[in-house]
Amino acid sequence: MKRSDRLARLVRAAARNGIVIPAFNVFYMPLIKPICDALKAHDTLGMVEISRIEIQKFEVPSISAAAEEYRKYADPKVTALHLDHIPVIDEDGLEVNWHPLIEEGIQSGYDSVMIDASRLPFEENVEITAEVVRMAHTEGVLVEAELGSVLGHETGPLPPYEELFESKAGFTDPEQAREFVKRTNVDWLSVSVGSVHGAIAGAAKNEAKVEARLDIERIRQLRDATGVPLVLHGGSGIRLEYVREAIANGIAKINIATDIRQPYDRVLSSGGSIEEGQKVVFETISDIIVNRYGIQGSASRLERLITSQ
Repeated sequence: MKRSDRLARLVRAAARNGIVIPAFNVFYMPLIKPICDALKAHDTLGMVEISRIEIQKFEVPSISAAAEEYRKYADPKVTALHLDHIPVIDEDGLEVNWHPLIEEGIQSGYDSVMIDASRLPFEENVEITAEVVRMAHTEGVLVEAELGSVLGHETGPLPPYEELFESKAGFTDPEQAREFVKRTNVDWLSVSVGSVHGAIAGAAKNEAKVEARLDIERIRQLRDATGVPLVLHGGSGIRLEYVREAIANGIAKINIATDIRQPYDRVLSSGGSIEEGQKVVFETISDIIVNRYGIQGSASRLERLITSQ
């Protein structure tokens, strides 16, 4: 079985069986080791992911450099490498030359890549996503895309959260999602159902995130309409009862960033060493695996599920 086929089956099995795959964003290269170590220690299937933001605004030197560092520590039985959020229009409203970034991810050995054309009109999002699917699938790489608008990375403050949630502003439309998946052949779909990204700039990047909630009925509708595993971005800070309901209803992958970046930042800003920061990240991820999601042992369980089919 090709590695991409195996990963695709694992993520689909996770979606069917209410098992979440946590995906941890790397803002600094030393975070890669404790992420890989924690996933292995708890026999938990998870992803290490790098996005353009972490290269542009934090301390990851390049897509290929992150892949090289990842391979030093990764155990392919429990980890996969994902290229997160390569936008066509970025959080500052600027056009991005996305094609070479996606190509670099594919050629650097990433297991999956994400093209984010969600700030474009629907037809343009379809066209670009379909192009990336053709590029990636030819090389055995899976593709994630986004439909809807998960806010939080833009310049300036968010609207009041309750106002945003009640208005369903930017939420993913199930019928549009059905058409999008059919026309693009995308493997996973990132959806907007109430979560928000953590701030990445200014004083707000060190503040606690808003306590978000999720529209569970919308998640069910999206699951039924698309038939593909769904992805939740902005996974830090969501009320736990909503997270568990979301996982039970089709969310197979959750992106986690603020939850591991802020503890690491606090250690280093108070004079602690990189090793002390890595220890805190390992402990934080262990707590997320065991106490938040209860997914210790998920790597072996998912492997059994796909081999028994």
